[in-house]
Amino acid sequence: MKYLIIGLGNIGDEYADTRHNIGFVVADAFAFDRKVQFESGRYASVARATLKGRTFVIIKPTTFMNLSGKAVMYWMKKEDILPENILVIVDDLALPLGTLRLRKKGSDGGHNGLISIIEETGTTEFARLRIGIGDNFAKGYQVDYVLSRWTKEEETILLPKIAIAVEIIKNFALVGIDRTMNLFNKKSEE
Repeated sequence: MKYLIIGLGNIGDEYADTRHNIGFVVADAFAFDRKVQFESGRYASVARATLKGRTFVIIKPTTFMNLSGKAVMYWMKKEDILPENILVIVDDLALPLGTLRLRKKGSDGGHNGLISIIEETGTTEFARLRIGIGDNFAKGYQVDYVLSRWTKEEETILLPKIAIAVEIIKNFALVGIDRTMNLFNKKSEE
């Protein structure tokens, strides 16, 4: 069984540790947990990990957020991975800070990375782990907010949630999406 784990974000030092890059942070944490390193690959930084007979291809697209679908489509085809074995990790303004919400499929929710993935793959039938970044910004300042760095208080809330997100990725492959949603969706809001 092979799984494609996609952490969404933007490459470059100016985007490191910004709210929009929480997908990269979780992908890094999962790679660290599995003791694997990212290497430069086509359209993405790529790491490969195994767990109990499952293979994980972990990618952080290097195409920038708005073109994430190009990287996802390439690696999906290259590794021959079906949409139901894909998990996209993405920031979500509509969720309170630190809330983790796993979904089997769904809309793009206005997220440019998800819009690109849906356009390129032609499907919404892939799992996504949405991580709440809150919406503490004045009208008209959404872009500034998502591209700004976390405060120390926000980091305190988020750090334990990143560890839970790593467990969600493992469970997604080991017990399936439905059981993982039952196990974690309510728990992550506590």
